[in-house]
Amino acid sequence: MRENTQDGTPGSWFKITISYGRKYDKMWLMKSIQNHCSVPFTPVDFHYVKNRARFFVQGASTASALKDVSYKICDEENEKVAIFVSPSTVPYSVLNKLEPKEMEQLKLTLNKRYNVSQQALDLQNLRFDPDLVSHDIDIILNRRNCMAATLQIIEKDFPELLSLNLSSNKLYRLDGLSDIIQMAPTVKILNLCKNELKSAWELSKMKGLDLEELWLQGNPLCGTFPDHSTYVSSILELFPKLLRLDGQETPPPAKLGVDTHKSLPACKESSEGSDQLKSLILQFLQQYYLIHDSGDRQDLLGAYHDEACFSLTIPFNPEDPAPSSLWEYVKDSRNMKKLKDPYLRVQLLKHTKRDIVRSLCLLPKTQHDLSSFVVDMWLHTDTMLCFSVNGVFKEVEGRSQGSVRAFTRTFIAIPASHSSLCIVNDELFVRDASPSEPQSAFSIPVPTLTSSSVHTGSREQQEMVQAFSTQSGMKLEWAQKCLQDNDWNYTRAGQVFTTLKAEGKIPEEAFKQIP
Repeated sequence: MRENTQDGTPGSWFKITISYGRKYDKMWLMKSIQNHCSVPFTPVDFHYVKNRARFFVQGASTASALKDVSYKICDEENEKVAIFVSPSTVPYSVLNKLEPKEMEQLKLTLNKRYNVSQQALDLQNLRFDPDLVSHDIDIILNRRNCMAATLQIIEKDFPELLSLNLSSNKLYRLDGLSDIIQMAPTVKILNLCKNELKSAWELSKMKGLDLEELWLQGNPLCGTFPDHSTYVSSILELFPKLLRLDGQETPPPAKLGVDTHKSLPACKESSEGSDQLKSLILQFLQQYYLIHDSGDRQDLLGAYHDEACFSLTIPFNPEDPAPSSLWEYVKDSRNMKKLKDPYLRVQLLKHTKRDIVRSLCLLPKTQHDLSSFVVDMWLHTDTMLCFSVNGVFKEVEGRSQGSVRAFTRTFIAIPASHSSLCIVNDELFVRDASPSEPQSAFSIPVPTLTSSSVHTGSREQQEMVQAFSTQSGMKLEWAQKCLQDNDWNYTRAGQVFTTLKAEGKIPEEAFKQIP
């Protein structure tokens, strides 16, 4: 490490490798290393090799200082970060650095492609730009030297860049583009259409960029998600300020926004306050499960706080030789008596509302029997409410279609706008229903749809009416009217129903008489 170059300057190159560096956010990792390092350094060619993060530095003294940082940084799981240092050849981007004439021509080309009024730079299909081709300059943005040169020009010449179009450049990795966070932090619109990106993990290399609009159509990664809502929520987790994805508006961040100035009604020495809390909880649960069972749980985003937590547990009996009928829940179960792997225990605790809703979307579709609910409030302050609900539901599709499950759900919530609640902690326990529970569940008779009571619609609409009638307690014709008035949007109909019922605007004759 102490060898100098021929002219006596410490110019040797060293490779810095961080074990399991792939699991860390690049900005956090580099900031942590810089804070612990005794000398400032400039990382070159930061990239990932399998599970490792890697970059290069120049100079023996810098390399030695970085070696001293090893095992001095602890991550969120309290594990120490290992850093390995070894001599290296000259890094690729340095060895293949563009010549001054090439840089000048690239600069001219980028300036021609820049729209001053829109502060937009169009680098679509850059390799085949006529000016570059005529000068025999081959700019392939997958190469780190080419991307580095491009970002250097952007940083110097377009410091207020808002929109960057990188479509049709055959990008399959974004290691080089990750420096955009430091070199072009003003970018709000990024177009990556028609490239070769195969995994959303590539996008995580740019996490920290405050994008408002992102285009990804035409990349293989778009087909790796089970459904469109999962695709949207996964991208929003990386770029939470995103307003449009592939030209479509993203779901609003919250429909029941948190209001720190709100407080819950007091119930000490007050039956009126207690009734207010009861009404608040029951209204919240009805709206929550109407959305939960509607088929699109994406709208539950509005019910959770940005930093909420969620965990799922199922019973574990080591003496039971029979395979569990709850197999679809096993992979997500966070039973601490069974889980010995501390990493997995942390991973199964879902953080942030987008992570939670994405997990809920992957669980079997359900229909809850609201008449089976047993609700209890066991703690409340001016700013927090803790309550639990027990009941049964049945799965409505998949291998276990028709199976009745029992559940217990514990919520910790805080006040939200529109006189509602915002969940900060959600714990769900699911088990097989006892023999007596399925008999009492869903026992309220629901009349079949007939032409005399309800206009005939599609089979899907008839099923929606039946489900809405069961959950709301309304007669079929009223359930259909509510759905029709809301363009057959089940979630919106449920929200309207909940609001009108709370305001006492639904007549008694709309509801079924339960003997």
